[in-house]
Amino acid sequence: MTSVLETGLKPAWSWLGVDIYRIFHLAAVFGLTCVLLKVIQLYQRRQELIKAFSRFPSHPTHWLYGHVHELLQEGEVLNKVERWSQKYPYAFPLWFGSFSAFLNITHPDYAKVLFARGDPKDNVTYRHIVPWIGKGLLVLHGPKWYQHRKLLTPGFHYDVLKPYVPLIADSTKVMLDKWEQLIAQEKSVELFEHVSLMTLDSIMKCAFSYQSNCQTDRENSYIQAVFDLSYLVHHRLRIFPYHNDLVYWLSPHGFQFRKACQLAHHHTDTVIRERKESLKDEREREKVQKKRHLDFLDILLHAKDENGAGLSDEDVRAEVDTFMFEGHDTTASGISWLLYCMALYPEHQQRCREEIKEILGDRNTIQWDDLGKMTYSSMCIKESLRLYPPVPGVSRQLSKSITFHDGRTLPEEEHATSRASSKHTMRKGEENIFTLQRYEMTAGKKT
Repeated sequence: MTSVLETGLKPAWSWLGVDIYRIFHLAAVFGLTCVLLKVIQLYQRRQELIKAFSRFPSHPTHWLYGHVHELLQEGEVLNKVERWSQKYPYAFPLWFGSFSAFLNITHPDYAKVLFARGDPKDNVTYRHIVPWIGKGLLVLHGPKWYQHRKLLTPGFHYDVLKPYVPLIADSTKVMLDKWEQLIAQEKSVELFEHVSLMTLDSIMKCAFSYQSNCQTDRENSYIQAVFDLSYLVHHRLRIFPYHNDLVYWLSPHGFQFRKACQLAHHHTDTVIRERKESLKDEREREKVQKKRHLDFLDILLHAKDENGAGLSDEDVRAEVDTFMFEGHDTTASGISWLLYCMALYPEHQQRCREEIKEILGDRNTIQWDDLGKMTYSSMCIKESLRLYPPVPGVSRQLSKSITFHDGRTLPEEEHATSRASSKHTMRKGEENIFTLQRYEMTAGKKT
């Protein structure tokens, strides 16, 4: 008896001169072979990692999740990692699933060995932000990093930075005025969001001469895109399945990330294009060059190396987006942690207040020359940065095997991260103590 498949499907495909069953069979064999090869590859990778980290004890791991399930609870990540740092001194591996891990370095002696080499930056971490900020200073390494660094250095000369102080003071005043209104309404203030808007407002004024009014007008699509991208980058780093590009781009967060990137890039391209158009005019160029100060974008567009080569349009956009992200996010984090420390230690807060009042006198705005006189306040800032660094760690991918002072080794191609916060709190009895004594000699002043 002839089956339906034989009478229906086979004649329908006969004109192609192929056997549909053979195609299905080959496709199934090919698919199973690919799956098997991937399983073998993952197994080999798992064994490589186990061997690589065999001499570094760590907190017990789950066979599938690694340490991910331990680090999902927001607010507990840093505390857990710090506890593990004390339990496993010098270094210990952190596992993200069964097939991804890196060595978490917590001791200065280990960090010294790592950074004395020339290993490239860890692509696993930084690649998640490349679609937004491009390949600027943050992710570059080698000769191109050196070229960009050299071209951008004039943008951080004191003569360029001095005129920025009143601009930052204006942005800060807007934030404080908002706080006074909220306090009058007896409302609590979520500091980080307000401080982030203030730092974003400041860098847009100083670096790009752009009046965003972002602290009072949150409807600006570019401002919202930058905020969304900052959140989405941090969120992706925390959620292990999102480390896979295919999973992330198919997720709602991946769609939101692409949309925000398009908005941010469109705005950046528009600002750069308009500035370049204005500089084409000879008189306008001379006017800009004779200005009391240039902004960051002016310096990017005018930068030339010894061969007369400047930055490409893609390079300019990458540096603009990089400094928009790094410039406002890390600064906001540092300021927020400083305010946290001042709230914890009111005696230091009072000393800072008295020092600043004495320096200002009848004035109500900070000036450039005032910064060098704020000895006590500077020590408080440094101690806050020691305990709560805005950039908690720096990662490297080993270009060759590394041997530490105690004889333990890590093979090439593996990843190592040095945690600043762990290194700064290693001294016994001083783990989380806010003390200014370590800065007294450099400040030239006893407290």
